[in-house]
Parts: sequence; C-alpha cells; structure tokens
Amino acid sequence: MQFVVLSSSRGTTFQAILDRIADGSLTAQFLGLIADNPDRGCIEKAKKAGVPVIIVEPKKDEPREEYDKRLHKAIQSLQSQVASRKSQVASRQSPVASRKSPVIACIGWFRIISPWFIGQWKNQILNVHPSLLPKYPGLHAHEEVLAAKEKESGMTIHIVDEGLDTGPVLMQKTCPVFPNDTPDTLKARVQELEKEWYPKVLEMIEDGKLSLS
Repeated sequence: MQFVVLSSSRGTTFQAILDRIADGSLTAQFLGLIADNPDRGCIEKAKKAGVPVIIVEPKKDEPREEYDKRLHKAIQSLQSQVASRKSQVASRQSPVASRKSPVIACIGWFRIISPWFIGQWKNQILNVHPSLLPKYPGLHAHEEVLAAKEKESGMTIHIVDEGLDTGPVLMQKTCPVFPNDTPDTLKARVQELEKEWYPKVLEMIEDGKLSLS
C-alpha cells in the first residue's frame, strides 16, 4: 500500500508516522508530503527524514476545484517519481508492477476538499478528527466538548466524503475529560491517541485488516 500525507500543521502526528516508518512497524510505502505553505512545521520534519516534499500554494481567489486539480497532479507526480526509481533498478526482463491508487492521509489539512477531488480518490482519503464523531464535527471540537461537560472525548479516523466530517469511521479511541481541562490540555491528550493510532490504521490497511471499500 502506498500513501501520501497532506498536512498544513506543525506535524506532531506526522512525526509519529515518520517514527513508525523508521522503526519498521509501519511498512506501507510512503510517497511523500504535500503542504500548502512553505512555512508549515511538517516540512522541516519531512526534510530531516529525507522525505520528498511538494508545496502546492493556493493562488489568490483560486476556486477550490482548481486548487485541487493542482493537488491531484502533485500526488501523481510523487507516485511517478517512485515508479521511475523502481524502473531504473528493475531487471529489463521484469516489468514494473502497475501502479495502484495511493491512500491520501490528511493530517491537519486545513483546506476543505472539493467534491471533484473526492471523486478522483474515492474511498482513498483519510482524515483524523479530534472528537468522537458524529459528535462535534468542525474546527472547535475541544471547546465544544468542554462546553457540553462531556466525561470523555477522543479521536476518529475516517474516510473523507463530501460532507463535513461525515465519512465512514475506520477507528475511534477515547480518552477522559477532566473537570479542570482546558482546550489545550484536552488537545494534548487527544493528540497522544492520534500519534499512536494513525500509523496503526495505515499499517492495518496495508495488512488487509481494515478495508476502504
């Protein structure tokens, strides 16, 4: 299984994925990172790990679908780079295996994905959300969890569809919410779950223990 990471974040969970690749517990083939801004912290982490990076910056007043078409080409470029390296080392008598669609792993991707892009990568796009969906979709999950005085929260890894955090759930893990929690302390606790389970979900897809169909 091949996968690409889309990230607009500092790269906390992304670093956990890099660590699991380095220690051999994640064996899926990582094609590279795509970020939407050269200042994102995830880029430095990718460069330190020797990972290919492509930056697809949005243009002023660019329609979402037009941006996503450029994003689509960037993913194909990463895939082609790997195929090209394989072909260079392959025997002339051994044809290169046909390419499969990579999994698109969104980790703190701050852009809403267009229906066009979702159609191109149907059931191949993953996202991690910091709540127990369907509760508290959107951008302010931790604040909403605390306002509702929930006793537990957690994270959800799901397939991306055309709705806002409405796609099929692949994995949910819970953590307690304490009376003295702030959004920052709850966020840190939820991120520990994300760091542990996002790499595991990718490996479970690789091993056939989770299906995206």
